[in-house]
Amino acid sequence: MRVGEVTVLDEQALIEALNSTPVVDGRPQDRWADDTALRQWAHRHGGSDDPATTTWLRTARDALQTATRGAVPEADLRRILAGVQQLPEVDASGLRWRLYGPPDRMLAVQLVLAWFDVQARLPGRLRPCDNTECRLFHLDRSRANTARWCSMKTCGNRLKARRHQQRARREPAP
Repeated sequence: MRVGEVTVLDEQALIEALNSTPVVDGRPQDRWADDTALRQWAHRHGGSDDPATTTWLRTARDALQTATRGAVPEADLRRILAGVQQLPEVDASGLRWRLYGPPDRMLAVQLVLAWFDVQARLPGRLRPCDNTECRLFHLDRSRANTARWCSMKTCGNRLKARRHQQRARREPAP
């Protein structure tokens, strides 16, 4: 069991993880299929690079992508969180929460905790891009909660142009 102060990954780390399976030139990619890239991501976020850690990270990423698109895969999340405890500790500097659990799963656990944190603080704001040909996710920070695309430059403009062309084909010329 590992003892560590609870460090929830930030929103940027969560988005990086969720967006590690983009579509490039019309072909789905998995940036985490490359162990080197995944190990670098794990190191940047305080994790180890052993094979068990990378396997748990891929499992967590896949489960969280599924959960963000719709149904939460409870069995997968339970498996990731199994045996993990968060306990309070008080000392002269105040209250801290510590995670206890298998070392190879701690970064995956932090990724799951980051996802649940975003869901609690910003309900409905983490979502997939509305472009069905895109596999990216975005965190809507607009005041009206109306952002639909991962990027207005790419997906937003592309879909708006496509709709305009479809309307132009249907409408008779004056």
